Amino acid sequence: MASKLNIKNRLFILIKMIRYNLKIIFANRFIWFLIAALAFFLFVAIINVVNNNTITDGTIYDFLIFPGILLIFYPSVFGIQNDDDSRMLEILFGIPNYRYKVWLVRLVMIYSLVFVIIILFSGIASVLLYKINIMEMSYQLMYPIVFLGSMSFMFSTIVKNGNGTAVTMVLIGVAIMILQDTIQRTQWNPFLNPFEIPNNLNEVIWEGTIRKNRIFLGIGMLVFILYGLFNLQKREKFV
Repeated sequence: MASKLNIKNRLFILIKMIRYNLKIIFANRFIWFLIAALAFFLFVAIINVVNNNTITDGTIYDFLIFPGILLIFYPSVFGIQNDDDSRMLEILFGIPNYRYKVWLVRLVMIYSLVFVIIILFSGIASVLLYKINIMEMSYQLMYPIVFLGSMSFMFSTIVKNGNGTAVTMVLIGVAIMILQDTIQRTQWNPFLNPFEIPNNLNEVIWEGTIRKNRIFLGIGMLVFILYGLFNLQKREKFV
């Protein structure tokens, strides 16, 4: 009986902790990013249907990647700022090493929630536009989304200001778009579409490029997250 009560108490505390952290991470403004992401996806989908454009797996990937970036943008860019505004940052730095665990858990929560939303968006696309493998599509989309989310988190620990981090990420995004003609078919393209095989390119070579690209993005995610967590050691720069 005591063990059951203990388990219930732990579950209750865990749920309360998750709800509290989600409230801090996403605040009240995340809903607007969610609405914007859904609106953008529906707008692009409707335009393509009205124009009778050919829709494929690659097209759906392109439809969903920008909404995914919108979803990850606010919590990863303004996370540190939200902690500072709610006075949570001072509490985290007052507990040795606890801030690493908190932000590691938060990142997992952010990516998990975004993954669930992407699955829902992919499901809508599969029903209304073109039959796709929902889990495969969602899995592939998470590579660029988590890559950019982790980069945003890292820069938020360097800039230490939500608006400054947002400007930095927008500039990086513009730079990547400018370089698209150069890196479009290479493993270094964060927006590489694995469902669109370029014309006159060997399928085996293309699969190798995709594999290398995913390794590149995976390593990038880890480096960004670890460097961001490392920056959180510098208490004097935050508090």
